[in-house]
Amino acid sequence: MPEKLRMRFSKTGRAIWLSHLDLMRTMQRAFLRAGYPLKYSEGFNPHAQISILLPLSVGCASECELMDFQLTEDADLAALPARLSAVLPEGIVVHEAYEAGTKAKYLKWLRVTGRYEYDARDGAAMAARLAEFYARPAIVITRKTKRGEGEMDLVPAIRALRAEAGERRVTVDAVISAQEPTLNPDHLVAALRQRAPDLAPDFAAFTRREVYLENGEVFR
Repeated sequence: MPEKLRMRFSKTGRAIWLSHLDLMRTMQRAFLRAGYPLKYSEGFNPHAQISILLPLSVGCASECELMDFQLTEDADLAALPARLSAVLPEGIVVHEAYEAGTKAKYLKWLRVTGRYEYDARDGAAMAARLAEFYARPAIVITRKTKRGEGEMDLVPAIRALRAEAGERRVTVDAVISAQEPTLNPDHLVAALRQRAPDLAPDFAAFTRREVYLENGEVFR
């Protein structure tokens, strides 16, 4: 059995309200219930050898979460997705498990879909104005950092963005930087609230769709 394994899973429905810490605990229990012995670190305070490549914000759904893990014994990776999914809470489904090849540091781009809802504004008109806003040469916002607050220009972190109109809603499909710099999808809405309040939606929610390498190939 390879030393490091990786699995892809989705987190949707009510499961989007699980915090990162709660998700890690849930996964550890699921491995135990499914009969897959996780490898633990050595030392005074051992912990399970599992890690999620891009921790997901609470309230954000995903179809492409990736988790690295290690087992203490050989296992049938083809059977693992179904066995784990059977003991996981509603909304968390494991789709595949395989030997981890590409290192996490090479994960660069993230495709997200945002649902912007407007209570009393026309979707077509808002879609056109949103496309124009995100096409600006610079979109500088103030965001929280570990050191307090700092400024960030979103434009270099947006590889592609498209806005499609619906009835009192707009669907924003974007490819954004996952690492170096990290662009949280919520920053797309924060930019509207800070720089164009009249375009800010009354409600917004995001779903991760796929992750990519620097060259645009799917990351696995």
